Amino acid sequence: MGKVNVAIIGLGNCASSLVQGIQKYREAPPDAFIPGLMHPVLSDYHVGDVNIVAAFDIDQNKVGKDISEAIFSGPNNTVKFADVPEMGVKVDRGMTHDGIGKFLDGVVTKSPGSTSDIVSILKDRDVDVVVNYLPVGSEEATKWYVEQILKAGCGFVNCIPVFIGREDYWQKQFAKEGLPIVGDDIKSQVGATITHRVLTHLFRQRGVKLLNSYQLNFGGNTDFLNMLERERLTSKKISKTNAVTSMLDYDIGSDNIHIGPSDYVPFLEDRKYCYIKMEGLGFGDIPINLEMKLEVWDSPNSAGVVIDAIRCCKVALDRGISGTLVGPSAYFMKSPPLQCPDDEAQSMVEAFIDGEDFQGRPTSLQGKS
Repeated sequence: MGKVNVAIIGLGNCASSLVQGIQKYREAPPDAFIPGLMHPVLSDYHVGDVNIVAAFDIDQNKVGKDISEAIFSGPNNTVKFADVPEMGVKVDRGMTHDGIGKFLDGVVTKSPGSTSDIVSILKDRDVDVVVNYLPVGSEEATKWYVEQILKAGCGFVNCIPVFIGREDYWQKQFAKEGLPIVGDDIKSQVGATITHRVLTHLFRQRGVKLLNSYQLNFGGNTDFLNMLERERLTSKKISKTNAVTSMLDYDIGSDNIHIGPSDYVPFLEDRKYCYIKMEGLGFGDIPINLEMKLEVWDSPNSAGVVIDAIRCCKVALDRGISGTLVGPSAYFMKSPPLQCPDDEAQSMVEAFIDGEDFQGRPTSLQGKS
């Protein structure tokens, strides 16, 4: 089927891990086990078919550089796990809007010059799918980019907690243009939210009444620095909290659940620590308490998931499926329009890949009429 031409908005740690991962597994055998990917070949697309043809950023450390150089430029601090040869694609100047919070001001210096013609670049380079990696809280910037994506006629993978894919308005806009979305807010391969979800589902399946729970996260990348500005966290907390509480069939009460980023520890770099505590009642109303600690490199932990999301979005383009993709969004994202247990969501994605229906579920959502 050829290549999947991709543009990236925001060349931070997540983009670095994505580009490195594509390079690392570019020549992987079709039957290889690749950690973090559903399949080396998804429908007709191998990992190596994902082709980065455009990238947008505002940081003077990155704009104008080849992507292969920009992904290793400061303030990026994720682990390097693959050498990336020169790609022949320079980073274009993006739009700022609300993309720089007060804690990133000074860490990120804006590149001089005006915003590039995003629509023309996307069209001229035949971009199939655009991936959004803007900082948390970039509400206006994300919506501005979405308008450009619609004009250019591209699919969209929304990796951040600005609600696009789950909203009726944007579903209608993408459906009108015949374009697919996978959104919103990417889940990691094994991260804080997916782990907390699975444990919550386990409690419910085994008949344990969850009384209260917290999830505390801290790390040393610019994402955690940005999230020190609590005003930018509203959608992030909603996204993470709903992803967990949706596994329950009762209201636990807002005072009994706390989920969200907690602090920034610079020397951790792109490492992330998560602490989860769950208190419940088992048979005989006897207490059951669970405490867990998870340590990961934050950005590589989601890169494989994004590769799968990109390929599903391209498959939808090939098949003429528009609007928010139900199965891929439910499995890959924290805030999809339809929440369901992850094992069910995985089956929905496999059915989508095979071009089949899954228990009468719609393939995509196109907004309420």
